[in-house]
Amino acid sequence: MQQNHSVTEFILLGLTEDPMRQKIVFVIFLIFYVGTVVGNLLIIVTIKSSHSLGSPMYFFLFYLSLSDSCFSTSTAPRLIVDALSAKKIIPYNECMTQVFALHFFGCMQIFVLILMAVDRYVAICKPLHYPTIMRRQVCTILIVLAWIGSFIHSIAQIILALRLPFCGPNLIDHYCCDLQPLLKLACMDTYVINLLLVTNSGVICSSSFVFLMISYFVILHSLRNHSGKGRKKALSTCTSHIIVVILFFGPCIFIYTRPPTTFPMDKMVAVFYTIGTPFLNPFIYTLRNAEVKNAMRKLWCIKITSESNR
Repeated sequence: MQQNHSVTEFILLGLTEDPMRQKIVFVIFLIFYVGTVVGNLLIIVTIKSSHSLGSPMYFFLFYLSLSDSCFSTSTAPRLIVDALSAKKIIPYNECMTQVFALHFFGCMQIFVLILMAVDRYVAICKPLHYPTIMRRQVCTILIVLAWIGSFIHSIAQIILALRLPFCGPNLIDHYCCDLQPLLKLACMDTYVINLLLVTNSGVICSSSFVFLMISYFVILHSLRNHSGKGRKKALSTCTSHIIVVILFFGPCIFIYTRPPTTFPMDKMVAVFYTIGTPFLNPFIYTLRNAEVKNAMRKLWCIKITSESNR
């Protein structure tokens, strides 16, 4: 990586500098991270192993769980390790890598949520055309395009980060590397770069949120014409999706669609969408989804039976 600066490493201040609170942070976020990985891996294994979860909705849920796990992994392990470290040093290259990973998997989450909304729209509003429109080849192409779009977005972010010159302070008042806290350390006028950041991340977050809310409004409006049982099932599924959308996009819009100013709550808001939302998603999608719960029960029953027969 080209280095346009004299700083070779940064020091993360983390969530707190109090030793006792750092131990609490370690325990809490270790539990959150383990829960995130286990919960999402359980969904991934269940979808891959169950023939009853072969519909496009679960195809996209598989990739949402995968991106959730990777998204949380881009920040949580360092936050956990740093909670027990006296000095939270992160090398420049590792910092840039974290910026790339954070935006790559975060953007992938956004695109997958959009694809899940499109899938629900076609299934509920165009049921007769659903098998043709959302066939597996189309879904695969859409996921590939989502990966490509996420990569392009991340490359744009890392190019902005690499253009920042750092020639003095290296204390990042955050628990991870991201463009917003890095802008405060750059020894240059960051107005244009912040404008590009808002144009890139801010527009993606805001426009995606508006698109998703309009999509689910149309879906919910069309449910009036469905039977009682079908309406109840579709309403339960869409409610789960809407909860995830609000929990993820609310903090993202707060962080990425404003001038280069920081607030005391920024770190906690970032924690919520980088660690909290990936942790909650498996619970939201399993507790409100009978098909996933039944598939999990069958999977565990098969494993227990096979173990007992050995």
